[in-house]
Amino acid sequence: MHWERVLAGVDDSPQAAAALALAVRLARATGGNCTPVHAVREWWVAFGDDDLAEHAAELRAALIDAERAATGRALAGHAPDEVIRGMIVRPGRPAIALRDVARELDADLIVLGGKHHTVLRRWVGGSTAIDVVRSVALPVLVTAQRADDAPFRRILVAVDLSEAAVPTATLAWELATTLGAELVALSVIEPPLSLPGLTTPLAQAEYSRRAVQALGRKVWPWFGARGIETVARGGQVIEAIQREALQRGADLVVVGSHGKGWQERLLLGSVTERLLNNLPTSLLVVPVSPERALATRPKTATRRASARQR
Repeated sequence: MHWERVLAGVDDSPQAAAALALAVRLARATGGNCTPVHAVREWWVAFGDDDLAEHAAELRAALIDAERAATGRALAGHAPDEVIRGMIVRPGRPAIALRDVARELDADLIVLGGKHHTVLRRWVGGSTAIDVVRSVALPVLVTAQRADDAPFRRILVAVDLSEAAVPTATLAWELATTLGAELVALSVIEPPLSLPGLTTPLAQAEYSRRAVQALGRKVWPWFGARGIETVARGGQVIEAIQREALQRGADLVVVGSHGKGWQERLLLGSVTERLLNNLPTSLLVVPVSPERALATRPKTATRRASARQR
């Protein structure tokens, strides 16, 4: 695989340093480059003060210079000096800054620090990671690694019967192959919903049997052709993914998002936030558009077409 441009969302925290270190390693492993991106809040905007507004350009320049210096000092030693010198500092919300830079550089991946929210979260409503996932139509990797950790060794990809399965699996397989990591595919068979008025409810055993048959027809052959282990588990999605990741010692979980509309985005936020709060591993969220689900064009062509549509 080839990630030509990897972005790392950074601030002055240890989690950001770990994210940048990982982003550099992934960029090198895939033959690309890494660019740190830092967002700063224009604090004077909230005051609505005309005197401050007149000096906005001067204030912004001074703030960007100060933040660049402070963040650069915090990141020193965790990435090559030339990478830190290439840091892009933008005013505004982190998700918007990352989205804009990703578009400008035609980025392939965004890497963020782990669950411990820093100064960014104190002025951004909600989780920065969730905000980025909702705003950017790119794979987003939220890492639980330390700066000195090795790249991923065991990857768990969670798939279902939707059109997102193969594109998600493809990226996970490409990453595992590039890093020489072990890859296992998991599908969680949730209990069927109990529908009022249904005279012949489908029993759990029959439901599970049909789900396994559908996986065997639609999903598992793709993995079998590549020699990838597959496993189906019953239960609730979040708990089953967490349990499987722990039992297998996975250090990365890959999940796909359908991203068809705001309903799925709300669901995505809920599921992703629960995974981030409960998983002891890094999480890679892969957005899957209907066009990408066709999986008939090369990766680069698909990405360029998606970027043009945005």
